[in-house]
Amino acid sequence: MNMLVIDNKSYVVLPIESYEALQKKAALKTRPEKIISIEEARAHSKKLIRKWAGEK
Repeated sequence: MNMLVIDNKSYVVLPIESYEALQKKAALKTRPEKIISIEEARAHSKKLIRKWAGEK
């Protein structure tokens, strides 16, 4: 990990493997707001498709 200063702002440069590990760790900490069933998801997507098709 290296520190870099550009225009009085500090930045950190790290290997891609470390960056991807940090991203994965952060993603695992977040939870989806609402979990819906497959049927609800299909109904919602069909509703959106009909809405978008009507806008043309």
